[in-house]
Amino acid sequence: MTFTVWLSLLTISILGAMSPGPSLATVAKHTLAGGRKNGLAAAWAHACGIGFYAFITLIGLAVVLHQSPLVFKTVSYAGAFYLAYLGLNALRSKGGVAAKLESGERVTVWQSAQEGLMISLLSPKIALFFIALFSQYVAVGSGVGSKAAIVMTPWVVDGLWYTLITFVLSSPKLLNKLRAKAVVIDRISGVVLIALAVRVVMTV
Repeated sequence: MTFTVWLSLLTISILGAMSPGPSLATVAKHTLAGGRKNGLAAAWAHACGIGFYAFITLIGLAVVLHQSPLVFKTVSYAGAFYLAYLGLNALRSKGGVAAKLESGERVTVWQSAQEGLMISLLSPKIALFFIALFSQYVAVGSGVGSKAAIVMTPWVVDGLWYTLITFVLSSPKLLNKLRAKAVVIDRISGVVLIALAVRVVMTV
């Protein structure tokens, strides 16, 4: 893989990570509810899901999904259901930021990591991203080094991006202001998650 090709892969990975959606809402929620450790756990667990998609794309499973509509629809509907579930809970503040803060309940690092990983693995948007765009780099990655770069680049980029988000959100001054708006954050994230779920169902 040439440097130019890798640079294009890096650019697409950065744009994919920065795209707003349920991943951002999840990392933000766990940072606000549990603090910096929880945010970082959600961020890097999410990045592991990204690395997993990069790996299965590399070994050709993305092509199988693309050529098997039934399998792909099943994955998409499962992802839509999970997004809707998270969205409804956020709207009702059941398990959301507001509920955690009001009850004084601490979100464990494991819970944050678990949700970060699940939102990554069950997101049809991420699956579509790798199938439609990322798979083109598999053909140019014949060597071991190239294959490693294909998997590591989106994984590291995603982890670093959400690490940055976590540090920004866990800044004491900003954190106190955001916590005061916890219910509003829950409502907004809930609407976004449900809208994404509906969009997935309508387009599958």
